[in-house]
Amino acid sequence: MGLPTIPAYTLPGREDLPEPRAPWQPQSQRLALLVHDMQRYFLAAYQADSAPLAPAIANIARLLLHCRERDIPVFYTAQQGNQDRRDRGLQADLWGPGMQAIDQHEAIVAELAPSPDDQVLVKHRYSAFQRSNLETLMRVRQRDQLLITGVYAHIGCTATAVEAFQRDIEPFLAADALADFSRADHDQALRWVARTCGVSMTTDDLLEILQ
Repeated sequence: MGLPTIPAYTLPGREDLPEPRAPWQPQSQRLALLVHDMQRYFLAAYQADSAPLAPAIANIARLLLHCRERDIPVFYTAQQGNQDRRDRGLQADLWGPGMQAIDQHEAIVAELAPSPDDQVLVKHRYSAFQRSNLETLMRVRQRDQLLITGVYAHIGCTATAVEAFQRDIEPFLAADALADFSRADHDQALRWVARTCGVSMTTDDLLEILQ
């Protein structure tokens, strides 16, 4: 129970990405960026100075800079520590009690710290849409595309992508701005999303298109 120790692995590149069923392309005037669960508790399972975490953080930072400079809305998810067992629900059966209400667990890593204009949403379940006003915040900003970064690719990031699709919001995964339990899990997430609900792209390609 709880999180594993995650060995180093190389992030996927452009040549590794699956062909999506969807024809969508990201557009600056429609897009919002999501930084998913980049809290110290979740990242402690990685080697901080190695792949996948170090380059994923660097790529998220590049996307954050681009979006903030162009007034593309930025959202974060962050769980709260010391969750009541009744509120944590079935997650406790799979992952234990979760994080404590201490800075070493709850804080978003300093390299990706939210700015005053960003929206930080309290995370309750795998999907960022569950028990949050993410969709409402996107709609009032006339945003119907969501670029997903963060951890873990095959769990919360995929759950968020599929729920975005079911709400008629086009999901994109920044394939090398994600991290997972293993390269196999990471690739599985990209394949599943490509076949069912979204598009995966590299950070370089995303930035080039969004220019």
